[in-house]
Amino acid sequence: MQKIERGEIKNPDENRKVTHFTDRSVYTGSEEFQQVESFAEAIRSGTLKSSTGKKFEAALINGIGGSALGPQLLQMAINGPYWNELSDVKRRGYLKIYFLDNTDTAGANDALQVCNLETTLVVNISKSGGTQETKNNMILCMHEYEKAGLDFSKHACAITMKNSELDKLARQNNWLQVFEMADSIGGRTSETSIVGHLPAALAGIDFKTFLQGACHMDKLTRNPQLVHNPSYMLAAMWYIAGNGKGDKNMVIVPYSDRLILMSRYLQQLVMESLGKELDLDGKTVHQGLNVFGNKGGTDAHAFIQQLNDGRNDFFITFIEILQDSKKVDISKGIGMGDYLHGFMTGLSNALRNKGRNVIEMRLDAVNEFNVGMLIALYERAVAAYAELIHINAFHQPGVQAYKLASKGVIQLLSNLEVQLANCIGFSGTVPEFAAKLNLTEQEYELDGILAKLAANADKRDLDFKVSRSWNADKGWVYTISK
Repeated sequence: MQKIERGEIKNPDENRKVTHFTDRSVYTGSEEFQQVESFAEAIRSGTLKSSTGKKFEAALINGIGGSALGPQLLQMAINGPYWNELSDVKRRGYLKIYFLDNTDTAGANDALQVCNLETTLVVNISKSGGTQETKNNMILCMHEYEKAGLDFSKHACAITMKNSELDKLARQNNWLQVFEMADSIGGRTSETSIVGHLPAALAGIDFKTFLQGACHMDKLTRNPQLVHNPSYMLAAMWYIAGNGKGDKNMVIVPYSDRLILMSRYLQQLVMESLGKELDLDGKTVHQGLNVFGNKGGTDAHAFIQQLNDGRNDFFITFIEILQDSKKVDISKGIGMGDYLHGFMTGLSNALRNKGRNVIEMRLDAVNEFNVGMLIALYERAVAAYAELIHINAFHQPGVQAYKLASKGVIQLLSNLEVQLANCIGFSGTVPEFAAKLNLTEQEYELDGILAKLAANADKRDLDFKVSRSWNADKGWVYTISK
């Protein structure tokens, strides 16, 4: 851990330093921090207006993985689920926030339906600039703004690495602003960097206090004594519970509606960091920790039944928030929040009495400082646990492998455009098409492509159409027509 903060290479596979712990300690004093604050204030005050001279009212945050999960977690935790329904006055002029975090046309369409493009800012976040999901949503937005007769460049900004594909595009087209992100900060550990800062600032979240919380936890977790270091203690508990092999699942249950995305955020941080086939010596180890969860006490009516009576294949973390957000008396001296505490304590007792592993944390409130502490706590716990199991927590070869495989499918689809155009009038099952096209070894991929083309015959600009019909004996039969 000291080597990380001294700037030594701790991601040997990609020959990179790991700087998210140290960079945030100086970020608030940087020119970059002030640029973000100034940009967000210009948007909020209406000094910086849209292409038609109107004040921005909303922002589409376009990213995936850490570029979306961290900002989503902080937005939900601090501003809550109904922020966008508040009036401009109640939002203090800050923007409504929507997220594009997948290459699903339904999700993009849902967001675009509620956004007035004339008053919407698009924040494109991609470290390399080539992340396909983010790129696809950016292209979609460009088309939508063009159809609306709006100048996209006056509605767009970017967070990316210098000289990336996105950086070049944004600068060539004179976007409103281009913010630079560091090569040494991975997506899943980027929430305390500019990646988390800009979405937070646009929504009026006090990012400086958030960073103070993270840096406070960093100070606590630099303690070399195990029992006085909360992150080391957490990593040790994970190691002991799972026999150093991830034999038990990590269940995250915050007793707070505002922290409902905590388990989803930790799925990426923990699983992408620790789920590795090889250790640092190249030995096959298949390490990792499965993470799932939701929120208490809702989960007492969901999967808690299995945790209490089913397989003992997990350890659970309860995160309790002590302060109630509102005074609600249910009976004399008993508040609504006391029931939430009672449900958690009762469940904790029941689980521990059955020999289940339980970790409990308490925070006084959900606020910027405390969420900053939580994120920093888990970031260092993950890094420390990775050292215990001797793996590289800061690369993601499995993610890269699936991306390459996905590109192969897209390339096959591109190649099929000519081949299928030459099959007009032909009908057959997938195996028959595979034989005709000499693609018997790619029958699985062909099956999916034909199904997709048939379902979207009216949404593809091709020289042919694919339709399908169900045959009780053969299954799906596909037909190529003009």
